[in-house]
Amino acid sequence: MPNFPLIDIALASLAAFIAGFVDAIVGGGGLVQVPALFILFPHFPVPAVIGTNRFASVMGTSVAAVQYARNVDIPWRVALSAGVGAAVMSFLGAKLSSLLPAQILKPIILVLMACIALYTFRRKNLGQEDMMRYAGGVLFGVSFCIGAMTGFYNGFVGPGTGSLLVFGFVSIIGYSFLHASAVSKMVNVIADAASLLFFISGGFVRYEIALPMMVCNMAGSFLGSNMAILRGSSFVRVVFLGIVAALMLRFGYDVFKALL
Repeated sequence: MPNFPLIDIALASLAAFIAGFVDAIVGGGGLVQVPALFILFPHFPVPAVIGTNRFASVMGTSVAAVQYARNVDIPWRVALSAGVGAAVMSFLGAKLSSLLPAQILKPIILVLMACIALYTFRRKNLGQEDMMRYAGGVLFGVSFCIGAMTGFYNGFVGPGTGSLLVFGFVSIIGYSFLHASAVSKMVNVIADAASLLFFISGGFVRYEIALPMMVCNMAGSFLGSNMAILRGSSFVRVVFLGIVAALMLRFGYDVFKALL
C-alpha cells in the first residue's frame, strides 16, 4: 500500500468537508472535491479519482439525506421514481462518455447554465413554497424523467448533477427549494450507491485517502443540511445561484481552453 503525505490527505479532507457542506444544501460538492483530488494526486488515473471521490461523498450524502428525512416531509415515491431513472441512465451516460467526448456537450451546458441562472434570478418567488403542477401517476412519470435526464448527465459529464436535480424539481414539478434539495439527496444516494459498486469491484478506491475524506464529508454534510433546514428555501436559493455561477465558470474555462 503506497504512503501518501499527510499534508495531502489533510488538504483532501478539508476539501471534502467544504464539498459536503455545499452539496448538502443544494448539490455541487463535486466542484470542490474532484478538482482537489486531481491537483493533490495528479498521478491517479481518472477512475481512481472518481472512485475515491464517490466513496468519500456517498456517506456524506446519506447523512444529509437522513437529516432531511427527519425534518422535511419527503415524498418517497417521487424520490424512488427519480432515483431509478437516475441509476439506469447514469450507467448509460458513463458508457456513452467512452465513445463521445464530453467537450461536444460543454458549450451547450454552458448556455443551459446561463439560462437557469437568469431564470432563477429573475423569478424571485421561484421555489419559495410548494406549488405542485402534477399529481398521481403523472407526478411519478415526470420524476422518473427528471432523474433519468440528470442521471445521464451525471454519467456523461458529472459536475453539478445535484444542482440540476434541484432545479428540475423546483421548476418542473413545483417543489420549494428546501423540498427539492431534500428529494435530490434521496436520489443522489440511490444513484451514487449504484455507481460505487462498479468502482469498488474494479479496485479504483484509494481507501487510505477516501476514509478520512469520508469522515470530513459527513461532518460537512451534517452542518450544511442542518443550516438549510434552519434557514429555509430563501437561503437554499442563494446558494443554488452561487453554485450555478461556479458551474458556468467551470464550463466556460473548459470551452475557452478547448477553443485555444
